[in-house]
Amino acid sequence: MSKMSEKTAVNVLGESDGLHQRVLASFPLCDVTEDDLTQNPQFCKLLVILAKHMDRTGLTASLKAELEKAEQNLQSQRRQWLRIEVLHRSLQDMVQDHHVRKTQPPDQSMLHETMEKCLLVAECVRQLDPSDTTNQEPPLVLGLTPQSVMELTPAEKDVERMRRALPKHLEKHLKEKCLTLLSYYQPEWESESEGLKTVKLSHLSGLLEKEKTRAESLRGTCQENRLLLQRQTQLYLSELIKCIQLLQTLILDHRLKIQTDLDGKKLDYLEGKCQLVLQKLKAEMVEVQLDTYTPDSISAHRKIREKLESELKACRADKQMAELKLSSFEMLGKEFKALADEYCRLRRLPASEDRK
Repeated sequence: MSKMSEKTAVNVLGESDGLHQRVLASFPLCDVTEDDLTQNPQFCKLLVILAKHMDRTGLTASLKAELEKAEQNLQSQRRQWLRIEVLHRSLQDMVQDHHVRKTQPPDQSMLHETMEKCLLVAECVRQLDPSDTTNQEPPLVLGLTPQSVMELTPAEKDVERMRRALPKHLEKHLKEKCLTLLSYYQPEWESESEGLKTVKLSHLSGLLEKEKTRAESLRGTCQENRLLLQRQTQLYLSELIKCIQLLQTLILDHRLKIQTDLDGKKLDYLEGKCQLVLQKLKAEMVEVQLDTYTPDSISAHRKIREKLESELKACRADKQMAELKLSSFEMLGKEFKALADEYCRLRRLPASEDRK
């Protein structure tokens, strides 16, 4: 019964419209194609079950909650560090502006000098005693200690005066920075009044947040499009390979069928070409003979040929008669050969005596 129900569930999962697309959308980082899900319905069923307990990145619900909590804690720590870092850098910028301008009222000059000394003393103390951030032992630099450096702090009344006046100057400095950022973000607003700039400055964070959200949305859309493009590219390549294999099969079958006809036609063509070449050679030979020999030389050569052929015929007849006589002599045996040799010797004797 369980097997039947499981088979029915698999069939339902495999036949439901758009199921494979939903599974692929639930696991965009998984390198699985629709053909894989079609050929493995049990694996498709497993992915459908896992999709209820996992998100698109592959994290479980509990792990995702822990990750979100850790990210919130990290963001809180980051915001706290950013506040301190922005304040510190703003103070350093104010000191740099003081050194660049050099023409300021005495009270502001005293304020910036006191602030610069406090910053230097704090930085030196932090360098000499890093125990607040690390577990290292305090380094010994030129025999200095944090307490000896703290003695260089400006007078307490100057520090107190600096603390009372610093918020106003810091606010003014930050406002100038924000207006500069606003002019950079929207250059066409630079020519407007300061009041209107201040109003628009209050909405700048919202605009930047919208731009950030839009950028993240576009980034997510680009990621989805990239994954979709990769999947479509894989499908396109697989279909292209199938088409190429089918085309190769058709080419081979077609070539095997027409190869015999092509060979026959090629053979007939070569035979016809050979006959044409032979006829051309014969024509060339006849043309050469006609250009070389005149009618008189041809008749003379014919007569010479007839005479030579008649002499050759007579020589062949004499040769045949000599061969017949030689065969008749050979029939008489070795004794007749000895008598013939003696006869030849006696025939040569008178000739030799005549010479003497």
